[in-house]
Amino acid sequence: MRARVAVATVQGKAYFFVVNELKRRNISFVSLVPGEPIRIEIKAVITTKEESSLIDHHKIVIYDPETEPHIFGAEVVKILRGKETYDHIVIGVDPGQVFGLSIIADDAVVDMENCFSLEETSTKVKDVLKTVNFSRTKVTVKIGSGVPVYRELLELLDEELPQQISLQIVSEAGTNRRGEAKNRRGLRHMVSATHIARRPGYRYSRREPIENDN
Repeated sequence: MRARVAVATVQGKAYFFVVNELKRRNISFVSLVPGEPIRIEIKAVITTKEESSLIDHHKIVIYDPETEPHIFGAEVVKILRGKETYDHIVIGVDPGQVFGLSIIADDAVVDMENCFSLEETSTKVKDVLKTVNFSRTKVTVKIGSGVPVYRELLELLDEELPQQISLQIVSEAGTNRRGEAKNRRGLRHMVSATHIARRPGYRYSRREPIENDN
């Protein structure tokens, strides 16, 4: 399959972070010097703000060193899927010593990751939501109930996430399918998180926000 993404920058640090994120997502790409001709099959060009004026393309994604790399990565995935926005995002979490994380947008898996603490998991979930327009996109977070730590994660997310987000508890029976992740270190937790995201869950009653009397 020919690459549909181009990385156009001569800034070494930016190139390093952009390429790492694209490789993490298994997105093939070509490297260009800003100003070089861009092939017709290229759907998105990633560059820096300083070099963007040199790019002649209808879909330019700016790499911002002040933001997490996955943010521009998510934008690239959205462009490749021909989406302006998503109708429904489901985030599945497989809790444990390693927290598997899977993001499904409009029925397609768009990202998977492992986290190694409650705090990191909460931060990653909040990072996913930074570019979401809640007036157009429904968001559901589904958490597997296989280990007791899921309750701590539920309470943490209940406290930190916007009230528009639905939290659900999902039974983990049958989600840990070893054969699907055989010989792929770290993949098992992400695969389980994907199964959790695709299962029906029980809605968790969100706490009422505390009103400020001032």
